[in-house]
Amino acid sequence: MKRFLGILICVFAFSGCDDGDLIVDTIDFSDVTTSSCSDNNLIFKLKESESLILNIPEVTFTENPTPVNDPIKLDINTTNRVVYNFYDGKVAAANICALIPPATPNIKNQWEASSGIIQITTTAVKKLNETDNSTRITGYNNNIILQNITFAKPDGTTQFYETFPFGDYLKTVDPLPFGFQDPLSICTSGQVYKFSESESFTLNIDPALIVNEVTPVGSPRTGVVGLVTNKLVYRLFNGVVPPSYFCQVTDPLLPTVNQTWLGKAGGVIEVTTTTNGPNTFKHTIILKNVTLEKDTNNFQLGTSYKYGELQTKIP
Repeated sequence: MKRFLGILICVFAFSGCDDGDLIVDTIDFSDVTTSSCSDNNLIFKLKESESLILNIPEVTFTENPTPVNDPIKLDINTTNRVVYNFYDGKVAAANICALIPPATPNIKNQWEASSGIIQITTTAVKKLNETDNSTRITGYNNNIILQNITFAKPDGTTQFYETFPFGDYLKTVDPLPFGFQDPLSICTSGQVYKFSESESFTLNIDPALIVNEVTPVGSPRTGVVGLVTNKLVYRLFNGVVPPSYFCQVTDPLLPTVNQTWLGKAGGVIEVTTTTNGPNTFKHTIILKNVTLEKDTNNFQLGTSYKYGELQTKIP
């Protein structure tokens, strides 16, 4: 008789859990990779029959690292939403992203955040070239933490978390092209430049570095990257940049500039001058340990980067 009652209790216990209702009191997606939808702003995590969805404006994720101890902070509201769903079956990305989601599984229980703060710390992901110690930015990692978040449950109760780690959200980007080829050109103002397709790299070089005299072997002329003299500027444009763009009193309005990176003061410029035919000189410009910066962002050109070769003539 006791054995029969034990079996009967188990049957009732299992049947009570078979209706797809939420049977957990806490949310844990710490070991789940973050995914995103390609056609909307949704960022989400999936785990069997559970989903955790973050819906915030795409412009929140900028291609700039956040300052130290100063993350992006968003109040949870009707624009910045956090939703937890429990389904009656295994959930897939299509249930989150599709314009017309699959008919199954169905949402059996939903918790929506009613208050709290979304905190985002962004860092640049860089690829290192160990040969020349140069770096290139390949993406931005966004570490998301939900602070003082309250979930409202359908039964009228709430679930509070003082700190709830949502996790990392990685956005990949194409490295800057740097598809330049020699030779360099120079304006009457002394600005040296090179360009390729939708990018340019200019150097307001100190005239003392470009002299029509051969430099001794192993003794190049040297200068230091600065904010005015020897100012180094890389630009990425939103269109193809023509030769006529350069050597103007003011920069043309088109094509528009997408990104501007400035050489950090302190990098070294080396110029080696050789003859290249009658009354012609070739100036080879090398940038050493130069860093390019944009807002809070930066990357290294490397231990030694060949800026290019400039030819000048004696009249």
